[in-house]
Amino acid sequence: MAGQLKNPKKQFQLNPNWAQLREQLKSNGFKKPSEASETEIPNSILGKRKSRPGDDSCDARPNPLIPTSSDSSVTDVIAMDCEMVGVSSNKSALGRVTLVNKWGNVIYDEFVRPVERVVDFRTKISGIRPQHLKKAKDFRIVQKEVAELIKGRILVGHALRNDFKALLLNHPKQDIRDTSEFQHFLSREGRSRALRHLATEVLGVEIQNGEHCPIEDARAAMMLYLKRRKEWEKSVKDFVRLKEKQKKRKPKKKTGVLRRPASE
Repeated sequence: MAGQLKNPKKQFQLNPNWAQLREQLKSNGFKKPSEASETEIPNSILGKRKSRPGDDSCDARPNPLIPTSSDSSVTDVIAMDCEMVGVSSNKSALGRVTLVNKWGNVIYDEFVRPVERVVDFRTKISGIRPQHLKKAKDFRIVQKEVAELIKGRILVGHALRNDFKALLLNHPKQDIRDTSEFQHFLSREGRSRALRHLATEVLGVEIQNGEHCPIEDARAAMMLYLKRRKEWEKSVKDFVRLKEKQKKRKPKKKTGVLRRPASE
């Protein structure tokens, strides 16, 4: 035991085979990665990647329509979008309705079985196919559920008058935020602009390339609203105050010349 402690180096001597292998690697010019000279790097098969302007993946703009929160609760502000189908009376009928909260998370998304027979699914735009309506909810049920969800809440959307018409529902005007009617989103001529054009210009995203996705459209409307929320809400409050003042004003009394009865 004492002899082993006096000569600790003997315990760590290389195996003769390993020593022989090391000598062979040295003779073949083997070098450790750290010993490789910088002049050998350009000889790599792949070479060095050339930097290009705008080629940095870190600079890629994130999609604003992707929810940043997993919160799927029913918030004080809700966005809605509907897709229509053609029915036998040569009219449009509700085929699908989607609601998202202020984070863009879906809180309601249902295909709807219209009361009348569907003659045109309008798949190229609506994205609705016959199989979607086979197990779809009855219109009356969907109408009731949507009415309960939007009651007492701010409702955001694009051209919501069409959605209300399809749902056969109404909503208080002071609680409607329609991106097709908001002053800052109108054209120079004061006309409504398509949702896809607003999404491209204001949000920097492309939507409705082919079949429409109501989830995507509802999220786009919500993001447009949030971009202008502060000034939008101010304009609504000013409008409500003006209406209240007009109601409080007493009608002026009519003044006229009294006429004597014909008998006099």
